[in-house]
Amino acid sequence: MSDEPGRLPAGLALSWGVQPVQRRGPKPALSVRQIVATGIEFGDTQGFEAISLQKIAAHLGVSTNAMYRYVSSKDELIVLVTETAWGRAPRLTAEGWREGAQAWVHAQLERYSERPWLLDVPIRGAPVTPNLLSWVEVLLQMLDDTGLSQHDNLGCVLLLDGYVRSYANLARQLEASDAAPVQSEEVGAFLVPRLAAGDYPMLTVLYTNQEYEDGLDDDLEFGLDRILDGIQVLIDRKL
Repeated sequence: MSDEPGRLPAGLALSWGVQPVQRRGPKPALSVRQIVATGIEFGDTQGFEAISLQKIAAHLGVSTNAMYRYVSSKDELIVLVTETAWGRAPRLTAEGWREGAQAWVHAQLERYSERPWLLDVPIRGAPVTPNLLSWVEVLLQMLDDTGLSQHDNLGCVLLLDGYVRSYANLARQLEASDAAPVQSEEVGAFLVPRLAAGDYPMLTVLYTNQEYEDGLDDDLEFGLDRILDGIQVLIDRKL
């Protein structure tokens, strides 16, 4: 496999510590680490859209063109910022694959809660950088004693990753919403008679019993348990 940056995805070589050949000239005034740290700071305080070469350059007191001595493109910047912001996967202790998968999902959800802008990072393909791969590795190790094939285990990783990402995104949107709660007195006064008069008998019961809400409550565990139940069915079929 070649280490030539031009033949690798943006940011891959730098994420693994492979530095480009330095050109002759004055000693660099900045470092990739400084640039990435600034990008993360912008993401944490202003959101994903604030992570740009132009804004980071202005903050660090250099021209945008000077930034290209350190990162080759915005795509490379985003890869490096995302990789560092995620960090290494935590060491998880669990009894069995199911408990391990639950712990992994909660660890990912915690990271999204700390840095919700990670949900806005475009997905360009499968993880290939060290920290992101560490998250995959941890869950694969948890699933290793299931008896499933490597292909099936990787499918489980993709399924759980998609679930936690979807849940985290929904939680973020609900938290940011300033709309009147579904169960507010005003919404109820408007909605209940219309549900009852219309063809919504099941929803009428759910709403009047306060089961139809716009909060998440125990929805994470409910959905996660159904996914894990499905994986268990797959495991049982393979035995």
